[in-house]
Amino acid sequence: MLTAGLWLLNLLLDTCGQLAFKAAASDPRLEQAPRRWTAMAARPWVWIGLLCYCAEFFTWMAFLSLVPLSHGVLLAAAGVVTVMLAGRWLFNEQLLPLRSAGIALIALGVVLVGLGAAP
Repeated sequence: MLTAGLWLLNLLLDTCGQLAFKAAASDPRLEQAPRRWTAMAARPWVWIGLLCYCAEFFTWMAFLSLVPLSHGVLLAAAGVVTVMLAGRWLFNEQLLPLRSAGIALIALGVVLVGLGAAP
């Protein structure tokens, strides 16, 4: 139960961090570099993303203390699925047929690894 909770928390933090960085970088009012970088750094989304990544680091370390690295890395691939789906939902990004097929294959792989990791 602890392992699954840490995995889900890691997945949530990774997804939130990616989405926060996307939100920080996607403001059309931002100027071009180098002012763009300083403007992005001043946005709260960048700092939310960094906080998510810092928390994810500790969650990841705790998760890896409970599972083999080969399983942990494969289970972390679920982040690709959650980020792509959330990007579609929040940023109206396209999910083309090949991307959708890729999401399905990644999800299937995560399920298979998850089933194989169970005692």
